[in-house]
Amino acid sequence: MDEPLSGWKDGAAKDAILGFVASISEDGSPDAVPIADRVAVFDNDGTLWTEKPMPIQLDFCLRRLSEMAEADESLRDRQPWKAAHTRDHEWLASVLAEHYAGDDTKARILVGGFLAGFANIGVDQFAAQSEAFLRGVRHPTLDRGYLDCAYAPMVELLGYLADSGFSNYIASGGGRDFMRPISAEVYGIPSERVIGSSVGLVYTPDEHGGTVMRQTAADYLDDGPEKPVRIWNRVGRRPVLAAGNSNGDIEMLDFTQHPDKPTLRLLILHDDPDREFAYVSGAERALDRAAASGWTVVSIKNDWATMF
Repeated sequence: MDEPLSGWKDGAAKDAILGFVASISEDGSPDAVPIADRVAVFDNDGTLWTEKPMPIQLDFCLRRLSEMAEADESLRDRQPWKAAHTRDHEWLASVLAEHYAGDDTKARILVGGFLAGFANIGVDQFAAQSEAFLRGVRHPTLDRGYLDCAYAPMVELLGYLADSGFSNYIASGGGRDFMRPISAEVYGIPSERVIGSSVGLVYTPDEHGGTVMRQTAADYLDDGPEKPVRIWNRVGRRPVLAAGNSNGDIEMLDFTQHPDKPTLRLLILHDDPDREFAYVSGAERALDRAAASGWTVVSIKNDWATMF
């Protein structure tokens, strides 16, 4: 039998994962957890695939806004079309920085542009556009296609958990319908187990069975305290394992605890500038909580033998 988690280096993080899975799944273990309760939830951006120099979906949306600004000159002086058209990375970076600092003023402006960019099209059309982008565009600095930017050790972990009776879910601040077309292929997670941010939807009947259409209003942003709500709505259980990488994952990691079951919380630390990127911006509070609450911090540099 192949060694489990061979893409992980020997160390505390790998030991914590192997020990946890053994404790809840081995016959006769006092900590055994029924298969129905073996639920694991994973953030996506920065946890399952790379999120720098910008989240992959942000690239997808900005390209659409730039197309709109090219076609309509009146949009070029309005944010976020202005930033997309002029490639103003400083303004775009400030959106995420301010979001994680608790100020969503610019985030609301950006999201409003994204909603307008993909409004009044069917969900099938949006899925086709998302899939074509993900299959056809390369990462700007890593010299690989976007679908090849998933972290190999995390994909291996997903497979190991599935083999151990877990049901894996994605719980991401990114768009649910953006990830769904490729989640099974890349992660082994079927589309119905993808939890993410969503826009308002409406059914429009026609002679061909009708279409579910995207609207100009957001439904919810699956980040921070919204993550436990959406996990519960979809799964109906608290997870026993969760993995994230940012302040927006704190509540999800907090939610993954039980009075009568062992749990494992993983926080991915981006500290490998040679193979990927090194940054803690947007994860400062999460790192403090990890230290205070005994979460397992996974160092990309020290715990992953492979990257992609």
